[in-house]
Amino acid sequence: MDKPARVFDRSREWEGLTAFATKPLARPGATLGVVSGRRRQGKSFLLQALTEATGGMYFAATEAAEAESLRLFADAFVKFTREPWDPAPHDWNSAIKQMFQAVRERSTLLVIDEFPFMTRVSPSLPSIIQRELGPGGSGQESSVRLVLCGSAMSVMGGLLSGQSPLRGRAGLELVVQPFRYRDAAEFWGLADPRLAVLVHSVLGGTPAYRYEFTQGDAPADLGDFDAWVVRTVLNPQTPLFREARYLLAEEADIRDPALYHSVLAAIATGNTTNGGIANYIGRKSDQISHPLNVLEDCALIRREPDLFRPGRSHYRIVEPLITFYEAIMRKRWSELEIHRAEAVWASVRQTFLTQVVGPHFEGLCREYALENGADLFKGFASEVGSGVVNDPANRTQIEIDVAVLAAQDSHGSRRVLSLGEAKWGEVMGTHHLDRLARARELLTLKGYATDDTVLACYGGAGFTPELIAAAAKDRRILLVDLHQLYEPA
Repeated sequence: MDKPARVFDRSREWEGLTAFATKPLARPGATLGVVSGRRRQGKSFLLQALTEATGGMYFAATEAAEAESLRLFADAFVKFTREPWDPAPHDWNSAIKQMFQAVRERSTLLVIDEFPFMTRVSPSLPSIIQRELGPGGSGQESSVRLVLCGSAMSVMGGLLSGQSPLRGRAGLELVVQPFRYRDAAEFWGLADPRLAVLVHSVLGGTPAYRYEFTQGDAPADLGDFDAWVVRTVLNPQTPLFREARYLLAEEADIRDPALYHSVLAAIATGNTTNGGIANYIGRKSDQISHPLNVLEDCALIRREPDLFRPGRSHYRIVEPLITFYEAIMRKRWSELEIHRAEAVWASVRQTFLTQVVGPHFEGLCREYALENGADLFKGFASEVGSGVVNDPANRTQIEIDVAVLAAQDSHGSRRVLSLGEAKWGEVMGTHHLDRLARARELLTLKGYATDDTVLACYGGAGFTPELIAAAAKDRRILLVDLHQLYEPA
Protein backbone atom coordinates (compact mmCIF):
# COMPACT_ATOMS: atom_id res chain seq x y z
CA MET A 1 0.00 0.00 0.00
CA ASP A 2 1.55 3.26 -1.15
CA LYS A 3 2.27 5.91 1.46
CA PRO A 4 0.30 9.12 0.81
CA ALA A 5 2.40 11.96 -0.57
CA ARG A 6 1.35 14.22 2.30
CA VAL A 7 3.12 11.94 4.81
CA PHE A 8 6.77 13.01 4.95
CA ASP A 9 9.31 10.26 5.64
CA ARG A 10 7.89 7.61 8.04
CA SER A 11 8.40 4.85 5.45
CA ARG A 12 9.29 2.21 8.02
CA GLU A 13 6.39 3.18 10.24
CA TRP A 14 4.01 3.07 7.27
CA GLU A 15 5.24 -0.37 6.24
CA GLY A 16 4.77 -1.73 9.75
CA LEU A 17 1.28 -0.27 10.09
CA THR A 18 0.07 -1.42 6.68
CA ALA A 19 1.42 -4.92 7.28
CA PHE A 20 -0.48 -5.04 10.59
CA ALA A 21 -3.67 -3.74 8.98
CA THR A 22 -3.71 -5.84 5.83
CA LYS A 23 -1.49 -8.93 6.16
CA PRO A 24 -3.44 -12.23 6.22
CA LEU A 25 -3.26 -13.94 9.59
CA ALA A 26 -2.18 -17.51 10.21
CA ARG A 27 -5.34 -18.06 12.27
CA PRO A 28 -8.64 -16.20 12.61
CA GLY A 29 -9.29 -13.72 15.36
CA ALA A 30 -8.84 -10.08 16.29
CA THR A 31 -5.35 -8.63 16.64
CA LEU A 32 -3.97 -5.82 18.76
CA GLY A 33 -1.40 -3.13 17.98
CA VAL A 34 0.02 -0.43 20.23
CA VAL A 35 1.37 2.84 18.84
CA SER A 36 3.03 5.37 21.12
CA GLY A 37 5.38 8.32 21.03
CA ARG A 38 5.77 11.71 22.58
CA ARG A 39 3.35 14.45 21.57
CA ARG A 40 3.67 16.36 18.30
CA GLN A 41 5.43 13.50 16.46
CA GLY A 42 2.64 12.94 13.92
CA LYS A 43 1.12 9.71 15.29
CA SER A 44 -2.45 10.87 14.76
CA PHE A 45 -1.64 12.22 11.30
CA LEU A 46 -0.11 8.88 10.34
CA LEU A 47 -2.97 6.79 11.72
CA GLN A 48 -5.64 8.98 10.12
CA ALA A 49 -3.93 8.51 6.77
CA LEU A 50 -3.84 4.76 7.38
CA THR A 51 -7.54 4.49 8.25
CA GLU A 52 -8.41 6.51 5.16
CA ALA A 53 -6.30 4.23 2.96
CA THR A 54 -7.74 1.02 4.44
CA GLY A 55 -11.32 2.15 4.97
CA GLY A 56 -10.95 1.82 8.74
CA MET A 57 -12.28 3.76 11.70
CA TYR A 58 -10.38 6.43 13.60
CA PHE A 59 -11.64 7.50 17.02
CA ALA A 60 -9.92 10.20 19.05
CA ALA A 61 -10.76 9.99 22.73
CA THR A 62 -11.19 13.15 24.76
CA GLU A 63 -10.84 14.01 28.42
CA ALA A 64 -14.31 13.06 29.61
CA ALA A 65 -16.16 11.10 32.27
CA GLU A 66 -16.56 7.37 31.68
CA ALA A 67 -20.22 7.58 30.62
CA GLU A 68 -19.51 10.29 28.06
CA SER A 69 -16.46 8.48 26.66
CA LEU A 70 -18.53 5.33 26.27
CA ARG A 71 -21.31 7.23 24.50
CA LEU A 72 -18.90 9.03 22.16
CA PHE A 73 -17.20 5.76 21.20
CA ALA A 74 -20.50 3.97 20.64
CA ASP A 75 -21.80 6.83 18.46
CA ALA A 76 -18.60 6.84 16.38
CA PHE A 77 -18.73 3.07 15.90
CA VAL A 78 -22.39 3.10 14.85
CA LYS A 79 -21.65 5.88 12.38
CA PHE A 80 -18.76 3.86 10.95
CA THR A 81 -20.62 0.53 10.62
CA ARG A 82 -24.01 2.13 9.82
CA GLU A 83 -25.62 -0.48 11.99
CA PRO A 84 -27.22 0.39 15.35
CA TRP A 85 -26.16 -1.37 18.50
CA ASP A 86 -29.05 -3.15 20.12
CA PRO A 87 -29.05 -2.92 23.02
CA ALA A 88 -26.93 0.19 23.51
CA PRO A 89 -23.84 -0.64 25.61
CA HIS A 90 -24.23 0.33 29.25
CA ASP A 91 -20.55 -0.18 30.17
CA TRP A 92 -17.20 -1.00 28.55
CA ASN A 93 -17.71 -4.73 29.07
CA SER A 94 -20.63 -4.74 26.66
CA ALA A 95 -19.13 -2.09 24.32
CA ILE A 96 -15.87 -3.97 23.67
CA LYS A 97 -17.72 -7.26 23.26
CA GLN A 98 -20.14 -5.75 20.73
CA MET A 99 -17.28 -4.02 18.90
CA PHE A 100 -15.56 -7.34 18.22
CA GLN A 101 -18.83 -9.12 17.39
CA ALA A 102 -19.83 -6.45 14.87
CA VAL A 103 -16.77 -7.02 12.64
CA ARG A 104 -16.48 -10.58 11.39
CA GLU A 105 -16.46 -10.79 7.59
CA ARG A 106 -13.39 -8.77 6.57
CA SER A 107 -10.34 -7.38 8.32
CA THR A 108 -11.14 -3.89 9.56
CA LEU A 109 -8.75 -1.43 11.15
CA LEU A 110 -10.06 0.33 14.26
CA VAL A 111 -7.87 3.02 15.83
CA ILE A 112 -8.47 4.40 19.31
CA ASP A 113 -6.26 7.46 19.72
CA GLU A 114 -5.44 9.14 23.04
CA PHE A 115 -6.20 5.85 24.79
CA PRO A 116 -4.73 7.11 28.12
CA PHE A 117 -7.65 9.55 28.39
CA MET A 118 -9.96 6.53 28.51
CA THR A 119 -7.91 4.44 30.94
CA ARG A 120 -7.63 7.37 33.33
CA VAL A 121 -11.38 7.21 34.02
CA SER A 122 -11.80 3.51 33.14
CA PRO A 123 -8.76 1.68 34.57
CA SER A 124 -10.27 -1.73 33.81
CA LEU A 125 -10.40 -1.13 30.05
CA PRO A 126 -7.09 -2.94 29.24
CA SER A 127 -8.30 -5.96 31.23
CA ILE A 128 -11.59 -5.97 29.35
CA ILE A 129 -9.81 -5.90 26.00
CA GLN A 130 -7.48 -8.68 27.15
CA ARG A 131 -10.42 -10.85 28.18
CA GLU A 132 -12.17 -10.43 24.84
CA LEU A 133 -8.97 -11.19 22.93
CA GLY A 134 -8.34 -14.31 25.00
CA PRO A 135 -9.82 -17.80 24.80
CA GLY A 136 -13.60 -17.72 24.69
CA GLY A 137 -13.69 -13.99 24.12
CA SER A 138 -15.61 -12.21 21.37
CA GLY A 139 -12.34 -11.37 19.62
CA GLN A 140 -11.72 -15.02 18.73
CA GLU A 141 -14.17 -14.86 15.84
CA SER A 142 -13.66 -11.19 14.99
CA SER A 143 -11.70 -9.59 12.14
CA VAL A 144 -10.88 -6.38 13.99
CA ARG A 145 -7.33 -5.03 13.77
CA LEU A 146 -7.39 -2.86 16.89
CA VAL A 147 -4.76 -0.14 17.38
CA LEU A 148 -4.41 1.67 20.71
CA CYS A 149 -2.46 4.91 20.48
CA GLY A 150 -1.35 7.50 23.00
CA SER A 151 1.24 10.09 23.96
CA ALA A 152 1.40 9.52 27.71
CA MET A 153 4.54 7.39 27.54
CA SER A 154 4.34 6.13 31.12
CA VAL A 155 0.83 4.80 30.40
CA MET A 156 1.52 3.41 26.93
CA GLY A 157 4.80 1.87 28.00
CA GLY A 158 3.01 0.05 30.79
CA LEU A 159 0.33 -1.49 28.55
CA LEU A 160 2.56 -4.33 27.40
CA SER A 161 5.06 -4.58 30.24
CA GLY A 162 5.40 -6.48 33.48
CA GLN A 163 2.11 -7.79 34.80
CA SER A 164 -0.05 -5.73 32.43
CA PRO A 165 -3.16 -7.60 31.23
CA LEU A 166 -2.24 -6.95 27.58
CA ARG A 167 1.29 -8.28 27.87
CA GLY A 168 1.85 -10.84 25.11
CA ARG A 169 -1.33 -9.88 23.25
CA ALA A 170 0.02 -7.29 20.80
CA GLY A 171 1.10 -8.13 17.27
CA LEU A 172 2.46 -4.62 16.74
CA GLU A 173 4.37 -2.33 19.07
CA LEU A 174 5.42 0.85 17.30
CA VAL A 175 7.06 3.89 18.87
CA VAL A 176 6.97 6.94 16.60
CA GLN A 177 10.20 8.85 17.13
CA PRO A 178 11.15 12.41 16.12
CA PHE A 179 12.76 12.81 12.70
CA ARG A 180 16.47 12.04 12.61
CA TYR A 181 18.64 15.10 12.20
CA ARG A 182 19.15 14.72 8.44
CA ASP A 183 15.44 14.16 7.85
CA ALA A 184 14.64 17.13 10.07
CA ALA A 185 16.90 19.38 7.98
CA GLU A 186 15.12 18.23 4.80
CA PHE A 187 11.72 18.73 6.44
CA TRP A 188 12.64 22.28 7.42
CA GLY A 189 14.18 22.98 4.01
CA LEU A 190 17.60 23.78 5.48
CA ALA A 191 20.50 23.23 3.08
CA ASP A 192 23.14 24.91 5.28
CA PRO A 193 24.38 22.26 7.77
CA ARG A 194 25.46 24.88 10.33
CA LEU A 195 21.99 26.39 10.32
CA ALA A 196 20.47 22.90 10.46
CA VAL A 197 22.41 22.08 13.65
CA LEU A 198 21.35 25.35 15.29
CA VAL A 199 17.66 24.83 14.50
CA HIS A 200 17.83 21.19 15.59
CA SER A 201 19.43 22.28 18.86
CA VAL A 202 16.31 24.32 19.58
CA LEU A 203 13.45 22.23 18.19
CA GLY A 204 14.87 18.80 17.40
CA GLY A 205 13.00 16.62 14.95
CA THR A 206 9.43 17.18 16.12
CA PRO A 207 7.28 17.56 12.97
CA ALA A 208 4.54 19.74 14.49
CA TYR A 209 6.99 22.56 15.24
CA ARG A 210 7.60 23.13 11.52
CA TYR A 211 4.14 24.35 10.52
CA GLU A 212 1.56 24.18 13.31
CA PHE A 213 3.72 25.91 15.93
CA THR A 214 5.62 28.37 13.73
CA GLN A 215 3.12 28.94 10.93
CA GLY A 216 5.75 27.72 8.50
CA ASP A 217 8.32 30.29 9.62
CA ALA A 218 11.81 28.87 9.03
CA PRO A 219 15.06 30.88 9.16
CA ALA A 220 15.91 32.09 5.67
CA ASP A 221 19.66 31.67 6.20
CA LEU A 222 22.31 31.65 8.90
CA GLY A 223 22.08 35.41 9.28
CA ASP A 224 18.36 35.12 10.03
CA PHE A 225 18.75 32.55 12.82
CA ASP A 226 18.91 35.03 15.73
CA ALA A 227 15.89 36.95 14.48
CA TRP A 228 14.03 33.65 13.95
CA VAL A 229 14.64 32.59 17.56
CA VAL A 230 13.34 35.95 18.79
CA ARG A 231 10.19 35.88 16.66
CA THR A 232 9.29 32.24 17.34
CA VAL A 233 10.41 30.35 20.45
CA LEU A 234 11.07 33.51 22.52
CA ASN A 235 7.88 35.23 21.41
CA PRO A 236 5.05 35.04 24.01
CA GLN A 237 2.51 35.22 21.19
CA THR A 238 3.54 31.87 19.66
CA PRO A 239 2.61 28.35 20.89
CA LEU A 240 6.31 27.44 21.08
CA PHE A 241 6.86 29.89 23.91
CA ARG A 242 5.06 27.73 26.52
CA GLU A 243 5.42 24.36 24.81
CA ALA A 244 8.25 23.09 27.02
CA ARG A 245 6.16 23.76 30.13
CA TYR A 246 3.17 21.97 28.62
CA LEU A 247 5.25 18.91 27.74
CA LEU A 248 5.94 18.44 31.44
CA ALA A 249 2.44 19.36 32.61
CA GLU A 250 0.83 16.81 30.27
CA GLU A 251 2.42 13.88 32.06
CA ALA A 252 -0.01 12.59 34.69
CA ASP A 253 2.74 10.99 36.81
CA ILE A 254 4.44 14.33 37.42
CA ARG A 255 2.78 15.74 40.52
CA ASP A 256 5.48 18.15 41.71
CA PRO A 257 6.40 20.24 38.63
CA ALA A 258 8.85 22.45 40.57
CA LEU A 259 11.02 19.47 41.51
CA TYR A 260 10.97 18.01 38.02
CA HIS A 261 11.85 21.36 36.43
CA SER A 262 14.79 21.61 38.82
CA VAL A 263 15.99 18.13 37.81
CA LEU A 264 15.72 19.04 34.14
CA ALA A 265 17.48 22.36 34.73
CA ALA A 266 20.36 20.52 36.40
CA ILE A 267 20.78 18.24 33.39
CA ALA A 268 20.41 21.10 30.90
CA THR A 269 23.20 23.05 32.57
CA GLY A 270 25.68 20.17 32.49
CA ASN A 271 25.03 18.33 35.76
CA THR A 272 24.34 14.97 34.16
CA THR A 273 25.29 12.47 36.88
CA ASN A 274 23.07 11.38 39.75
CA GLY A 275 25.32 13.13 42.25
CA GLY A 276 25.63 16.27 40.15
CA ILE A 277 21.85 16.55 39.81
CA ALA A 278 21.34 16.01 43.54
CA ASN A 279 23.90 18.69 44.44
CA TYR A 280 22.33 21.16 42.00
CA ILE A 281 18.87 20.91 43.53
CA GLY A 282 20.03 20.51 47.14
CA ARG A 283 18.86 16.95 47.69
CA LYS A 284 20.52 13.65 48.53
CA SER A 285 21.17 11.23 45.71
CA ASP A 286 18.59 8.70 46.92
CA GLN A 287 15.95 11.46 47.03
CA ILE A 288 16.07 12.05 43.29
CA SER A 289 15.84 8.43 42.16
CA HIS A 290 12.05 8.61 41.89
CA PRO A 291 11.85 11.79 39.78
CA LEU A 292 14.59 10.47 37.51
CA ASN A 293 12.70 7.20 37.04
CA VAL A 294 9.46 9.07 36.31
CA LEU A 295 11.14 11.31 33.74
CA GLU A 296 12.64 8.21 32.11
CA ASP A 297 9.24 6.50 31.99
CA CYS A 298 7.78 9.63 30.39
CA ALA A 299 10.56 9.50 27.75
CA LEU A 300 11.70 13.01 28.66
CA ILE A 301 15.19 11.91 29.70
CA ARG A 302 17.33 8.84 29.08
CA ARG A 303 20.15 7.28 31.02
CA GLU A 304 23.33 6.60 29.06
CA PRO A 305 26.05 4.39 30.58
CA ASP A 306 29.67 5.50 30.73
CA LEU A 307 31.25 3.04 28.30
CA PHE A 308 34.57 2.91 30.17
CA ARG A 309 33.41 3.07 33.79
CA PRO A 310 30.95 0.28 34.64
CA GLY A 311 28.16 1.33 36.96
CA ARG A 312 28.37 5.01 36.10
CA SER A 313 26.01 6.82 33.80
CA HIS A 314 24.87 10.21 32.56
CA TYR A 315 21.36 11.57 32.01
CA ARG A 316 20.40 13.38 28.81
CA ILE A 317 17.23 15.32 28.03
CA VAL A 318 15.48 13.75 25.05
CA GLU A 319 13.54 16.80 23.84
CA PRO A 320 15.82 19.68 22.70
CA LEU A 321 13.11 22.27 23.33
CA ILE A 322 13.10 21.33 27.03
CA THR A 323 16.89 21.79 27.17
CA PHE A 324 16.51 25.18 25.49
CA TYR A 325 13.79 26.20 27.93
CA GLU A 326 15.64 25.09 31.06
CA ALA A 327 19.03 26.50 30.04
CA ILE A 328 17.90 29.69 28.32
CA MET A 329 14.28 30.68 28.95
CA ARG A 330 13.38 29.65 32.48
CA LYS A 331 15.76 32.01 34.30
CA ARG A 332 14.63 34.98 32.19
CA TRP A 333 10.95 34.11 31.96
CA SER A 334 9.58 37.34 33.44
CA GLU A 335 11.56 39.43 30.95
CA LEU A 336 10.47 37.30 28.02
CA GLU A 337 6.82 37.62 29.03
CA ILE A 338 7.02 41.41 28.64
CA HIS A 339 8.50 41.09 25.14
CA ARG A 340 12.18 41.74 25.90
CA ALA A 341 13.30 38.82 23.76
CA GLU A 342 15.92 40.78 21.77
CA ALA A 343 17.75 41.93 24.90
CA VAL A 344 17.49 38.53 26.58
CA TRP A 345 18.75 36.67 23.51
CA ALA A 346 21.71 39.01 23.12
CA SER A 347 22.77 38.28 26.70
CA VAL A 348 22.27 34.49 26.60
CA ARG A 349 23.39 33.64 23.09
CA GLN A 350 26.85 32.54 24.25
CA THR A 351 25.25 30.36 26.90
CA PHE A 352 23.14 28.82 24.15
CA LEU A 353 26.22 27.96 22.13
CA THR A 354 28.10 26.39 25.04
CA GLN A 355 25.37 24.73 27.12
CA VAL A 356 22.88 23.84 24.38
CA VAL A 357 24.52 23.60 20.97
CA GLY A 358 27.81 22.10 22.14
CA PRO A 359 26.32 19.07 23.94
CA HIS A 360 23.66 18.70 21.23
CA PHE A 361 26.34 18.59 18.55
CA GLU A 362 28.08 15.81 20.46
CA GLY A 363 24.83 13.85 20.39
CA LEU A 364 24.50 14.31 16.63
CA CYS A 365 28.05 13.04 16.18
CA ARG A 366 27.22 9.93 18.19
CA GLU A 367 24.19 9.36 16.00
CA TYR A 368 26.36 9.80 12.90
CA ALA A 369 28.89 7.26 14.21
CA LEU A 370 26.14 4.76 14.97
CA GLU A 371 24.59 5.04 11.50
CA ASN A 372 27.88 4.96 9.60
CA GLY A 373 30.09 2.87 11.87
CA ALA A 374 30.46 -0.11 9.53
CA ASP A 375 31.83 2.10 6.74
CA LEU A 376 33.90 4.46 8.89
CA PHE A 377 35.50 2.04 11.32
CA LYS A 378 35.53 -1.29 9.45
CA GLY A 379 33.45 -3.03 12.05
CA PHE A 380 29.91 -3.27 13.40
CA ALA A 381 29.26 -0.62 16.06
CA SER A 382 27.68 -2.54 18.92
CA GLU A 383 27.68 0.44 21.29
CA VAL A 384 28.09 4.14 20.65
CA GLY A 385 28.18 6.55 23.54
CA SER A 386 30.47 8.66 25.69
CA GLY A 387 32.87 7.77 28.45
CA VAL A 388 35.68 8.89 30.70
CA VAL A 389 39.19 7.42 30.66
CA ASN A 390 41.18 7.92 33.86
CA ASP A 391 44.78 9.07 33.44
CA PRO A 392 46.44 8.35 36.84
CA ALA A 393 49.91 9.45 35.74
CA ASN A 394 48.72 12.94 34.88
CA ARG A 395 46.04 12.99 37.60
CA THR A 396 43.33 13.87 35.15
CA GLN A 397 40.44 12.40 33.19
CA ILE A 398 39.98 12.30 29.44
CA GLU A 399 36.39 12.73 28.30
CA ILE A 400 35.54 10.83 25.13
CA ASP A 401 32.55 12.43 23.38
CA VAL A 402 32.06 9.69 20.78
CA ALA A 403 33.18 6.20 21.78
CA VAL A 404 32.44 3.31 19.41
CA LEU A 405 32.80 -0.26 20.67
CA ALA A 406 32.45 -3.57 18.88
CA ALA A 407 30.48 -6.42 20.43
CA GLN A 408 32.13 -8.22 23.30
CA ASP A 409 34.10 -11.23 22.09
CA SER A 410 33.97 -14.04 24.63
CA HIS A 411 37.41 -15.23 23.50
CA GLY A 412 39.29 -11.94 23.34
CA SER A 413 39.60 -8.31 24.35
CA ARG A 414 36.84 -5.93 23.43
CA ARG A 415 37.63 -3.88 20.35
CA VAL A 416 37.50 -0.11 20.50
CA LEU A 417 36.53 0.88 16.97
CA SER A 418 36.86 4.61 17.51
CA LEU A 419 37.54 7.33 20.06
CA GLY A 420 36.21 10.73 19.11
CA GLU A 421 36.09 14.32 20.30
CA ALA A 422 33.48 16.82 19.11
CA LYS A 423 33.93 20.60 19.18
CA TRP A 424 31.26 22.97 17.94
CA GLY A 425 32.85 26.41 18.23
CA GLU A 426 36.55 25.59 18.36
CA VAL A 427 38.89 24.88 15.45
CA MET A 428 40.32 21.45 16.18
CA GLY A 429 44.07 20.90 16.15
CA THR A 430 46.68 18.26 16.88
CA HIS A 431 46.35 18.76 20.64
CA HIS A 432 42.86 17.26 20.41
CA LEU A 433 44.35 14.33 18.55
CA ASP A 434 47.03 13.92 21.23
CA ARG A 435 44.36 13.61 23.93
CA LEU A 436 42.62 10.87 21.98
CA ALA A 437 45.91 9.07 21.38
CA ARG A 438 46.66 9.18 25.11
CA ALA A 439 43.23 7.72 25.84
CA ARG A 440 43.92 4.94 23.36
CA GLU A 441 47.17 4.11 25.15
CA LEU A 442 45.43 3.97 28.53
CA LEU A 443 42.66 1.72 27.20
CA THR A 444 45.29 -0.61 25.75
CA LEU A 445 46.79 -0.96 29.22
CA LYS A 446 43.32 -1.77 30.54
CA GLY A 447 43.02 -4.72 28.18
CA TYR A 448 41.01 -3.26 25.30
CA ALA A 449 41.93 -4.13 21.71
CA THR A 450 43.02 -0.83 20.13
CA ASP A 451 45.27 -1.82 17.20
CA ASP A 452 42.75 -0.51 14.65
CA THR A 453 41.11 2.17 16.79
CA VAL A 454 40.25 5.24 14.70
CA LEU A 455 40.81 8.62 16.32
CA ALA A 456 37.95 10.82 15.13
CA CYS A 457 37.68 14.60 15.32
CA TYR A 458 34.20 16.03 14.73
CA GLY A 459 34.62 19.71 14.01
CA GLY A 460 31.84 22.24 13.80
CA ALA A 461 34.36 25.02 13.16
CA GLY A 462 36.86 23.10 11.05
CA PHE A 463 40.41 21.84 11.52
CA THR A 464 43.92 23.29 11.53
CA PRO A 465 46.21 22.59 8.54
CA GLU A 466 48.45 20.49 10.80
CA LEU A 467 45.56 18.22 11.77
CA ILE A 468 44.43 17.90 8.16
CA ALA A 469 47.99 16.93 7.17
CA ALA A 470 48.17 14.34 9.95
CA ALA A 471 44.89 12.77 8.84
CA ALA A 472 46.12 12.54 5.26
CA LYS A 473 49.07 10.41 6.40
CA ASP A 474 47.29 8.08 8.82
CA ARG A 475 44.23 5.98 7.97
CA ARG A 476 43.49 5.74 11.70
CA ILE A 477 42.68 9.46 11.89
CA LEU A 478 39.21 10.57 10.78
CA LEU A 479 38.03 14.17 10.36
CA VAL A 480 34.28 14.81 10.11
CA ASP A 481 33.01 18.30 9.31
CA LEU A 482 29.45 19.58 9.12
CA HIS A 483 29.02 18.76 5.44
CA GLN A 484 30.06 15.14 6.03
CA LEU A 485 27.74 14.97 9.02
CA TYR A 486 24.77 15.84 6.81
CA GLU A 487 25.70 13.72 3.81
CA PRO A 488 22.96 11.14 3.08
CA ALA A 489 23.63 7.89 4.91
